[in-house]
Amino acid sequence: MKKQLFINGEWVEAKEYRPLYSPYNNELLAEIAYADGTEVDSAITAAENARPLMAKMPAHERASILERLVELMTKNEEECVRLLALEAAKPWTTAKAEVARTIMTYKFAAEEARRIHGETIPMDAAPGGEGRISFTIRQPIGVVAAITPFNFPMNLVAHKVGPAIAAGNTIVLKPASQTPLTSLYLAELLQEAGLPNGALNVVTGSGSVVGDRLIQDDRVKAITFTGSPAVGIGLRSKAGLKKVTLELGSNSALIVDKGVDVDSIIPRAVTGAFSFAGQVCISLQRAYVHEELYDEFVEKFVAKARSLKLGSPLDPETEVSALISPKDVDRTLQWIEEARQSGAIVAAGGGREGNIVEPTVLLNVDPKEKVSCQEVFAPIVLINKITSVDEAIHYVNDSRYGLQAGIYTNNVFTALKAAEELEVGGVMVNDIPTFRVDHMPYGGVKESGIGREGLKYAIEEMTEMKLVSFKK
Repeated sequence: MKKQLFINGEWVEAKEYRPLYSPYNNELLAEIAYADGTEVDSAITAAENARPLMAKMPAHERASILERLVELMTKNEEECVRLLALEAAKPWTTAKAEVARTIMTYKFAAEEARRIHGETIPMDAAPGGEGRISFTIRQPIGVVAAITPFNFPMNLVAHKVGPAIAAGNTIVLKPASQTPLTSLYLAELLQEAGLPNGALNVVTGSGSVVGDRLIQDDRVKAITFTGSPAVGIGLRSKAGLKKVTLELGSNSALIVDKGVDVDSIIPRAVTGAFSFAGQVCISLQRAYVHEELYDEFVEKFVAKARSLKLGSPLDPETEVSALISPKDVDRTLQWIEEARQSGAIVAAGGGREGNIVEPTVLLNVDPKEKVSCQEVFAPIVLINKITSVDEAIHYVNDSRYGLQAGIYTNNVFTALKAAEELEVGGVMVNDIPTFRVDHMPYGGVKESGIGREGLKYAIEEMTEMKLVSFKK
């Protein structure tokens, strides 16, 4: 089955195609178009030509298109789930949850399209400003390049495409090479929903070809990227004066203070660590547990981790399935072995079943080990003992990343201290760092990125503020 490029509302034959295989069983799923520079230029041209139409489209029409998309996705929910399970090896139940979140994200986008607004400015607050009425408006920025990762190929695309359409922009979307099927299906649905030709273009292929063309073309006014810090930092250095939003890596941590109820935490923490085999930007990777609770926490966490069901992503009972590639399996096992040789204890897991890595729990991990200081993006969690929350905050902050962190505590003053001192973009009190709902501001500090997603906040990144001033 050949999957072509989607440019200017049409399916376009590419010069090159490459096979797409299932991460779970290596089954051939499709032949995917790999765009060259000329084809990327065609997509940008289509977006540029559609830009005036989208910019002048009334807000209620943009909202209606997004609302029709919601209806179509709801109607075709099972096909969306099936594609996610196949291309990403996302377990069926987890894929269903992502589709539900994606639908909600586009609902939020439709709502935000109707309430993009500016503010009035009291000009007479400054000498010389008397007799003036001034206000701001927000205008579409133009062509947006969206570059998305494999791990949430529907919802993270929605966080870029949804606000871009809501704001009246046009988009060139470059999905991850392993997970293009859901983006191509989105193009079908948006066309059916009435999105004008050229407003969304989906260009599959290599990042070095597609990504570089998008970054360097002056017609592209904004870039929104989710992926690795190395790629994101390189992208920003080449982007010049384009607006850039980067959502990059993390090694998210959880602090467990003394006195909390361990039984109420364990199911949530295990889900945060091993959902989608840990391939989540805010997956729980590091847990720092107070010495008074450490032994109980480890015992119950390990027991729950060992009970998780491994298997096919198409099985609704499966909780953990394959990593995205065999190369990632090999890397993950190597990192586990390196930690073990440096003194870490493998309390659970550590092995593989085909392309599935067993949910792995490591104890006594040195902070310099890769499984601690780098992003594992795999079903690994380390649990280390701490004597105080202050000590834990130090360990959490001793990282090049800072996306989200969580703390369980019964002490409101401890919670407020952690909220103030943790060097992250979001602090989840009495929850895991993996918590996210789709309208909240989401993004990080340090090497975890710049800018914020969440529909209202993404729209601010994808619009330009203009001041209008009338002199009486």
